[in-house]
Amino acid sequence: MLLKYFYDDKLAHASYLVGCQRANVALIVDPGRDIEQYLAAAKSEGMEITAIAETHIHADYVSGARELAERVNAKLYVSDEGPSDWKYQYASQYDHQLLHDGDEFLIGNLKFTVMHTPGHTPESLSFLLTDMGGGADLPMGIFTGDFVFVGSIGRPDLLEEAAGIADTAEPGARDLFASIERFRALPDYLQVWPAHGAGSACGKGLGAIPSSTVGYEKRFNPALQYQDEQEFVRYILADQPEAPKYFAVMKRVNKEGPKVLGPDHRHQMLSASKIEDAIATGNVVDLRSADAFAEAHVPGSINIPVGMLAGWAGWLLDYAKPTYLITGEETLEEAARVLHKIGCDQIAGGFDARELIVGGHASESYRNQSVDQLSEAVLSGKVTLLDVRSADEWNAGHIENARHHFLGRLPDTVTSVSADKPVVVQCRSGARSAIAASVLQAAGIKKVTNLTGGYMAWKSAGLPTTTQDKSVPV
Repeated sequence: MLLKYFYDDKLAHASYLVGCQRANVALIVDPGRDIEQYLAAAKSEGMEITAIAETHIHADYVSGARELAERVNAKLYVSDEGPSDWKYQYASQYDHQLLHDGDEFLIGNLKFTVMHTPGHTPESLSFLLTDMGGGADLPMGIFTGDFVFVGSIGRPDLLEEAAGIADTAEPGARDLFASIERFRALPDYLQVWPAHGAGSACGKGLGAIPSSTVGYEKRFNPALQYQDEQEFVRYILADQPEAPKYFAVMKRVNKEGPKVLGPDHRHQMLSASKIEDAIATGNVVDLRSADAFAEAHVPGSINIPVGMLAGWAGWLLDYAKPTYLITGEETLEEAARVLHKIGCDQIAGGFDARELIVGGHASESYRNQSVDQLSEAVLSGKVTLLDVRSADEWNAGHIENARHHFLGRLPDTVTSVSADKPVVVQCRSGARSAIAASVLQAAGIKKVTNLTGGYMAWKSAGLPTTTQDKSVPV
């Protein structure tokens, strides 16, 4: 048997190639949209990808299951559990098998046994793997998807929080508790292979270790220490991370079937003369560094440095509009690939930043100033201070005069920001607030300053903070 691990650190997403070395066939578990990595790995191992198994309909990235099925004619193994709203609508277009609790299927000499483990989603499955080619008659490990992570479990509130399906969080939590009872009954020696690591919004407190064992998780996973159902429900529904807005889009896309991109999917660089039309009709995202953007940028564009694109594009972009990227030609395809992973498929092309600057299109700027330069104005109320950190960060401590506007929801709350006074934006260090400065300016609030060093610099300077929330809720 061959097991290869793939990890997308931009999405904290883990996927797996499981191969039978006797039959030279392989299955991909929970593939991402960038399928070239699986094709290359299979080729290097002399294997043919004949199957794809999905643990559930994912909310945080576009599945590569359909792309693989289209490209290599692999068979789909997908859930038929849960209510009618959570069925794979595109599966019938391909060779497929709908799975239920207790089902088994073979890939060469590898046996996969299906466990229905609802809670994170109603249709969620886990797969027990037995290497019969190696002479085993018992499973060696379990692919848990978003059910059990290292040090955590999948959150049950996403359908309500992100997809807007009312009254599903608490029933999901109770389903999850029942699924955990089944997990506890598994042998301690089983390896646990989850679909996410640290940084994923699919749960709280995920570990950065790629795998674990059932026994270790039973002993040390905080979520598995609860014996009382009601106590567990209270625990699992509290303090979950913010669910990005695009998660609702992903559920629909992965249920209906993502667009097939194909191996020759490419994007074009556009003439600078088209930038005004792009601003008027679409999302224009400048991928340069925050400092470069602050110095000179195109009015109406927003700044998401390329390294932060996966984390914030899904929050800030309107998926109904075409998206244009301001970047060098050498980075256009990589940035577009990141956007495709989170379902932003209307990528209309790129603009060269140098060409826009030389042509006089980058006519706007904002200031970066330090705590020393801004503290008097902030403390005296001469400026409007916006704190764009998460709710957890805000509740742990903030600058007293600040108003809380979480960055991910700023496009929706910006209309409540008063422009009567100059606006200062801050986060923990200055990176997220730089993005926020661009969102504010694109929305028409032009007198914006970014507080460099953010809240940490403010605290280090010994300036006053509070945990009392005097901000107007937004």
